[in-house]
Amino acid sequence: MAPSRRDIQLTRITGHSLGSSDAENEEMEGVRLLDSYDDDEENAHFLSKIEGGSGDSVLKKIQVGITGMTCAACSNAVEGALMSVNGVFKASVALLQNRADVVFDPNLIKEEDIKEAIEDAGFEAEILADPVTAGTKTTLVGQFTIGGMTCAACVNSVEGILKDLPGVKRAVVALATSLGEVEYDPNLINKDDIITAIEDAGFEGSLVQSNQQDKLLLRVDGVLNELDAQVLEGILTRLNGVRQFRVDSLSGELDVVFDPEVVNSRTLVDDIEGEGYGKFKLRVMSPYERLTSKDTGEASKMFRLNVYGPKILEPVREFTGLKSIPLFCIQVICPYIAALNNVLVWRCGPFMMSDWFKWGLVSIIQFVIGKRFYVAAWRALRNGSTNMDVLVALGTSASYFYSVGALLYGAVTGFWSPTYFDASAMLITFVLLGKYLESLAKGKTSDAMKKLVQLTPATAVLLIEGKGEKFVGEREIDALLIQPGDSLKVVPGGKIPADGVVVWGSSYVNESMVTGESVPVSKEVGSPVIGGTINTHGALHIKATKVGSDAVLSQIISLVETAQMSKAPIQQFADYVASIFVPVVVTLSSIAGAVGGYPEEWIPENGTHFVFSLMFSISVVVIACPCALGLATPTAVMVATGVGATNGVLIKGGDALEKAHKLKYIIFDKTGTLTQGKATVTTAKVFSEMDRGEFLTLVASAEASSEHPLAKAIVDYASQFHSTDESAEDGRESQNSGWLLDTSDFSALPGKGIQCLVNNRMILVGNRKLMSENSITIPDHVDKFVGELEESARTGVIVAYNSELVGVMGIADPLKREAPMVVELLRRMGVRSIMVTGDNWRTARAVAKEVGIEDVRAEVMPAGKAEVVRSLQKDGSTVGMVGDGINDSPALAAADVGMAIGAGTDVAIEAADYVLMRNNLEDVIIAIDLSRKTLTRIRMNYVFAMAYNVVSIPIAAGVFFPLLRVQLPPWAAGACMALSSVSVVCSSLLLRRYKKPSLNTIMANE
Repeated sequence: MAPSRRDIQLTRITGHSLGSSDAENEEMEGVRLLDSYDDDEENAHFLSKIEGGSGDSVLKKIQVGITGMTCAACSNAVEGALMSVNGVFKASVALLQNRADVVFDPNLIKEEDIKEAIEDAGFEAEILADPVTAGTKTTLVGQFTIGGMTCAACVNSVEGILKDLPGVKRAVVALATSLGEVEYDPNLINKDDIITAIEDAGFEGSLVQSNQQDKLLLRVDGVLNELDAQVLEGILTRLNGVRQFRVDSLSGELDVVFDPEVVNSRTLVDDIEGEGYGKFKLRVMSPYERLTSKDTGEASKMFRLNVYGPKILEPVREFTGLKSIPLFCIQVICPYIAALNNVLVWRCGPFMMSDWFKWGLVSIIQFVIGKRFYVAAWRALRNGSTNMDVLVALGTSASYFYSVGALLYGAVTGFWSPTYFDASAMLITFVLLGKYLESLAKGKTSDAMKKLVQLTPATAVLLIEGKGEKFVGEREIDALLIQPGDSLKVVPGGKIPADGVVVWGSSYVNESMVTGESVPVSKEVGSPVIGGTINTHGALHIKATKVGSDAVLSQIISLVETAQMSKAPIQQFADYVASIFVPVVVTLSSIAGAVGGYPEEWIPENGTHFVFSLMFSISVVVIACPCALGLATPTAVMVATGVGATNGVLIKGGDALEKAHKLKYIIFDKTGTLTQGKATVTTAKVFSEMDRGEFLTLVASAEASSEHPLAKAIVDYASQFHSTDESAEDGRESQNSGWLLDTSDFSALPGKGIQCLVNNRMILVGNRKLMSENSITIPDHVDKFVGELEESARTGVIVAYNSELVGVMGIADPLKREAPMVVELLRRMGVRSIMVTGDNWRTARAVAKEVGIEDVRAEVMPAGKAEVVRSLQKDGSTVGMVGDGINDSPALAAADVGMAIGAGTDVAIEAADYVLMRNNLEDVIIAIDLSRKTLTRIRMNYVFAMAYNVVSIPIAAGVFFPLLRVQLPPWAAGACMALSSVSVVCSSLLLRRYKKPSLNTIMANE
């Protein structure tokens, strides 16, 4: 049964809804963050108008129901009538849906004018919805599969067509993944328009995924016939909150759009199964699951086409299954078997039986199996672009039609010329075989993505809460139906189904598959856990905090996916070459095939100039391969981002991957980057008559309101001093509640310290600068003591109370053990390390000396760090920044390559180009080394692809014919062309063998 769709209720949600944007789209389209790309100039101008940039330029969109349309001529008539109205910007008529979407300028026409225009064309019209102003800035991002792309020229063609669509703001297409991401305004264009544009360009298109949380894609077991589908539709019709659904009984898939304010996803699934009395079993399909199965499906499709032929040939599968083998037998084997040879040479009408057999077999191969090349070539030419399909269609058509002409000419004149049917058939066979091998190889490039997707468990054990927050039972649910706040049970050896917090139990969790950290991490009550990691020992109860796209694993997959979608700047070379490649090759082929273009002595006996030149021309057309150039960069980037993810390094795009190999300077923050970020108080000295306990109480009370790591260290130290056996059992909150003093007028002073009132007296906790600004005198012996602390790489914190200095605390933040080694490795790699910190000069120099960094910038404010980056960039140098805190985000954004420590803040991670998941500085080395190896591999791919074409085209044209007297047959040229793409992909796959470098490896390469 064909997919059926029933619209239950289509309304725009204007209020806040769980997990969804403020403006929902009724066509089941969603939003996923898309990296910034340059807008097309015309699109930018158009969007500036519809976004309400000026008072008289706001466009509106309405949806009109139309009655009376019966065919495409009707829809065309309606579109023509609408477009003839002054003020209508765009009109799209859907014949099957009996509706039209109209974008117009309300200052020029009214809705009634649009309705009258349709009625004047002979149809009935009704305004279906309130007008939606296009001034809303909501945009959607859809991810689409684009099938049939073979080279960079295809990518350029699709991108150009998509960017030219009204309402499309950004579009990026990736050849390696056969995916495209399009950011568009749903008020002006919908996903169906985009898919239509892709298909009109000669490719296959379909929507893959969105991150809307009000849409479910379900696999339904139990729909066996049309009656079952109708029962399921009846159930969905009766359920509250269901806005739209689509049942496809052939694939067993169910799309449901629902109102999350009325019903949540788990309740919806439970209601459907309950209303069906157990007949239907539903399973949520992950969009990433569909993505990872795409490569296997593409390879399977190519295999079926190559072995069995298209579906139209299924009744004669045994005959066409081996396609070119019968031709091979007729040409090579049968002449040596007398009985078969007698049949083949028997004349039937004007031709011999062998000619009839070859003509019939090749016609099937040429026009049925090879139809895809003609269709794709025609659509490409129609859109003003050229690709591999054009070359294959030209080469095979020349061989086929020449052979047909030779047969007919012989029948009329009696002069029989040799035919080349086998060249056409073998050419198509080898091209399809090559595409099959290429599909297999390209599938391997996404192995890292597949492994990440497979980390998520299929099911989870939900704990059912009763009265008094006690658990009264448990049930197994689909892991994709977990809601924030759910209590979940994780057994030993099981995967943690969602990000959350441990509420009961203790265990060790293996997080290596997400963070790259090989040592299992201890988890107790209150510890955070990551979905997809493995519980190795005891049972745990966790409370889910982040699910769906908010989960860590989903964000990692999204980052990897976005990186694989992006284009590295080096790919611009391939795009340019691809745009002129096919016209140049066709020109060369025409020159090679020109009659009389070859010397007379080259022509074999009984041969003609035309036939001799034609074979060279066909070989030139076929052997040229723009595909290898187009695959050189995206396949390498795809493998590299996957390899980086498995090593705990998340790369946000091809641009960052390319820039990292040119790094000349790399700037390190100190606290939390070079150091462990776990400050501890090593010294607390009182320089007044104040009691030590009173001093610690005073300082801890002031610092309790601060979120700075040093403040936490001071409060922890004071808590330990004041703790008793009883308070130690009650936890820190009870420790603090008994002895901390009340404070007021608290103020944090960046780069200086804090100040507040305790007992109505001012207390200052900070550095020398804070004391100086408040006229606090620092005695020489105190200044000397603070200096000694700083020279030993500890931070001296000065405390003044009631305008008098009362004490000093020394705080140490241990260096990360790998920091000195990383700095040495960077030096040997030719990268200069610089430390920039807001700490004082003495402490900064002491830490830098311990690490091995010579260039130090201390007492730098957050904005000053970005200035340091810009000063280093003035001479054109590429600068990297490694940081973890909010104060590092300006510098991370300003740097050419920003690297955020994974344990840092969300702001820092958002501003960076690389995310180091393990919080290990060794990953900085991996990031740079992987970038260098990837760029080397890309260059090797380009060299191979260019060398292949530079060498193969002259050989196919006959440059070496005078020496070897050998002509390259077209089928051999086709085999070479197919294998060139496979070889480039396999070259990129070698990056999967990447191993992180060691000091010995780098020293050996110096």
